[in-house]
Amino acid sequence: MTVWSVIGSGVAGLAVASELVSRGAQVQIFDPGGPPGPHGCSWWAGGMLAPWCEFENAEESVLRLGQHALEWWGTRTRVQRRGTLVVANPRDLPDLRRFSRRTEGFAEVDQPKIRELEPDLHGFTRGLHFADEAHLDPRQALRDLYTQLVKQGVEFHHKLAPTRLENAIDCRGLHARDVLHDLRGVKGEMLVIRCPDVTLTRPVRLLHPRIPLYIVPRGDGVYMLGATMIESEDSSRITARSMLELLSAAYALNPAFGEAEVLEIGVDLRPAFPDNLPRIRRLGRTIYANGLYRHGYLLAPALAQGVADLALKNTHSEMVDEDRA
Repeated sequence: MTVWSVIGSGVAGLAVASELVSRGAQVQIFDPGGPPGPHGCSWWAGGMLAPWCEFENAEESVLRLGQHALEWWGTRTRVQRRGTLVVANPRDLPDLRRFSRRTEGFAEVDQPKIRELEPDLHGFTRGLHFADEAHLDPRQALRDLYTQLVKQGVEFHHKLAPTRLENAIDCRGLHARDVLHDLRGVKGEMLVIRCPDVTLTRPVRLLHPRIPLYIVPRGDGVYMLGATMIESEDSSRITARSMLELLSAAYALNPAFGEAEVLEIGVDLRPAFPDNLPRIRRLGRTIYANGLYRHGYLLAPALAQGVADLALKNTHSEMVDEDRA
């Protein structure tokens, strides 16, 4: 029986392995970093399954392919299906109107409805509720995929993959630039904070002229704050400006965030192609699956399904791009 060797155990590699195993394939995984952890950008993701919100500044394919993620993840990890709430301060309501014109799948909500959805949000008179969206805890999702694959007989090799592998699928993210020369790194910065005085039950996006913020509840008063997308490949540190903007935006949601405890500061580089859309390429004996950009958990299922279709010769995914390598 053919054994498929997946290289990389971030969200792309684990999703590809999970999809292949679900179709009866035999899989092994190589990753010198060991089990999922803070060594990869998948660890620092927001985990928002928000195709309608992302459509505001993404291609139509992100909206269409991303809608499949909710069902795919729902069979593999816990998914919170409480939607997304988008709000703006009164002075920024033109940004909210512009956001609404660029997307779909929402209901307009007024101040009483906002307070009904999230009682701890203060001072917002208008918003958009994307009821069909969802979110997950990315770290738990990685652990769940890892545990399931081990139980399904997938062997993990915590070392570099051999240089010559038959039936290899390269999911190394930015490390694959040694072959995929048009990949670039896009810097993202995030904070994990604890604020037991504030209770939010769904992701909230605050539109802001400088740095739109998203805040994702992790439970027990813990929240992930993120927003930045910087065309830089310096992943060594967060900038003072970014930290101030993130914390100031959180304070605008509820002043109690001013007393929050900062638990973690994360910086990562997300792999992206020039058009910010993922690609599947076959070069020689290796299939390359890469370029998830800021849509890691949203588009990983579609990427995995496309890889499995190509590997098992069912059909060609629209992500397959064999001519541009």
